[in-house]
Amino acid sequence: MTKWNADRISELTGKRVIITGGASGIGYAAAVKLAAKGAEVVLAVRHTEKGEKAAAKLKLSIPGAKVTVMHLDLGDLDSVKQFAQQFAVQNSKLDILINNAGVMVPPYRKTEQGFELQFGVNHLGHFVLTALLLPLLSATPGSRIVTVSSIAARKAKINFDNLDGSKGYNPMNFYRQSKLSNLLFGIELQNRFNGNGNNPVSVVCHPGISATNLVSRGSGKEAGWLVKQLMKLFIQSAEMGSLPTLYAATDPGLKGGEYIGPAGWQGHGGHPVITDEAKKLFNSDIAAKLWEVSEKLTGVRFPL
Repeated sequence: MTKWNADRISELTGKRVIITGGASGIGYAAAVKLAAKGAEVVLAVRHTEKGEKAAAKLKLSIPGAKVTVMHLDLGDLDSVKQFAQQFAVQNSKLDILINNAGVMVPPYRKTEQGFELQFGVNHLGHFVLTALLLPLLSATPGSRIVTVSSIAARKAKINFDNLDGSKGYNPMNFYRQSKLSNLLFGIELQNRFNGNGNNPVSVVCHPGISATNLVSRGSGKEAGWLVKQLMKLFIQSAEMGSLPTLYAATDPGLKGGEYIGPAGWQGHGGHPVITDEAKKLFNSDIAAKLWEVSEKLTGVRFPL
């Protein structure tokens, strides 16, 4: 059986795609492949100057690529709401939403609304963004929502009594918690879509271990030269790491609720496949509680 790669992506001319955190790493690598297939790609980024540089680079490598940059700060729900409103005013459809952006193991910080940074950015920001864009997605036939989790979810648990970190903060444990939240959200979203009429398909994926800018610990700064060289030696490239995202976003055989990851040893690298790992990680009671808590914390409810 042929290993899945980006050559399997069909023509995407006319398709509109949002990629959060699309200026670097896996998000940028996915943007390149999608734009090469004709998709109209929106890089939704916190630093627009960095986003414009990424867009210019992409257009140089793919002449005629349709790429735009929009400001989105997932650590500020007012920014998320402004982004969704602006996009809805400017667009009548949305084919693919890729919830990709994230921060990893930063020092203890809070979002504008007072959430712990990793839970706030990685989960709550995408939770609200998806809710606000859902009417547009539902109005677009064949639309899809991709939420990027991590193998870090394997050792995670949701500590509902300390979501804000006020009772103690371990950066890696809070990162794991945020990525398990991504997985629970993406699968629970599909479960709520089932039997509810004209809804998108929700798919979850993880990139394995890939060379990305997450090592900046939320600063947005590029990794240093030495760090980049070490990552090249021991970690798969962002291009390989983007394949699960691209598979989840474009493969016509997916029905929703799948968890896509690399096929290699312990899912650390390799070409993407549908994994059965979500059966171990997904808990319907915890997912339902997380959904309820997320709506309460953000004040945003899904139109389902």
